Amino acid sequence: MPVRVIEGCVQHYAWGDREFLPRLLGLPGRGEPWAELWLGTHPNGPATLADDGSPLADLTGPLPYLLKILSAAEPLSLQAHPTPAQAAAGFERGVFGDPFAKPELLVALTPFDALCGFRPADTTIEILDDIGADDLARRMRSDGLPAVFHGLYRGEIDPQDTIGACAGSGRTEAALVRQLNERYPGEPSVVATLLLNLVHLEPGQAIHLTAGNLHAYLRGSGIELMGASDNVVRGGLTVKEVDVDLLLDIVDTTPLDRPVMEQRAGRYDLPEAGVALLALAPGDSHRAVGHELAITGDGTTLYLSPGTPIFAADTTYVVTPI
Repeated sequence: MPVRVIEGCVQHYAWGDREFLPRLLGLPGRGEPWAELWLGTHPNGPATLADDGSPLADLTGPLPYLLKILSAAEPLSLQAHPTPAQAAAGFERGVFGDPFAKPELLVALTPFDALCGFRPADTTIEILDDIGADDLARRMRSDGLPAVFHGLYRGEIDPQDTIGACAGSGRTEAALVRQLNERYPGEPSVVATLLLNLVHLEPGQAIHLTAGNLHAYLRGSGIELMGASDNVVRGGLTVKEVDVDLLLDIVDTTPLDRPVMEQRAGRYDLPEAGVALLALAPGDSHRAVGHELAITGDGTTLYLSPGTPIFAADTTYVVTPI
């Protein structure tokens, strides 16, 4: 079967950039935010075949992964995703919309800023000392990271002292607190960002978000590969409700001292979903071994049936089974 062009589903969330995705896809932006392009069979945004409009799922059945292009002009909500067991139990209780985990990775297409996982406590204490956030630093030393995180969300720690300290600091972390506090004044999530790794990715670098990783995308465009789930537990920086009990049950406070993903050249593995994202350089070739999706450098989105070869005229990203 030849390569088939597919059409994804565009999500116009308010935080989306207004130029990157329309320009990539060669479509008029119409002044709207273009946040995500979904490529897969997820019912919230199923892809279709370009030639006849039929669902991609007619050829593939339900795909176990979801491929996206994301473009953020503003920070997304702070969030985490459940483990498979937590997702299944939450689905039975009506908490989640499906019984699946949502592991994901993001590969930057432009310079990209994100919060990703908890910073080692000693480093966080150094940063808090430098900012002058003395109360939070003292609590970190005496109570530890998990207790401080829980204390913020349980209302046991007043975020205002730390927010006030950030007003006089030149550190990048403090500047982010000031920016977020303008949108969500006095929220514990604003101060919680000081506990997380503030990551800057250059194009080609990636982050891997396992279950329980508290994270937020701040700015930039990238390709996301994830399990075929939409289960999100919000932790703030949003107008939507935050279920504190669920958040504290889901979030893993284990420090992540190397948030930037280690990967083999041109390959980004997502083992929890059984797939990898390949970055084909111009002139490279690949033969599909499963139901695979591809994004070319000019924004063309493709379905490759098993055995179909593809030759990259420009940088091309392909999802393939591990």
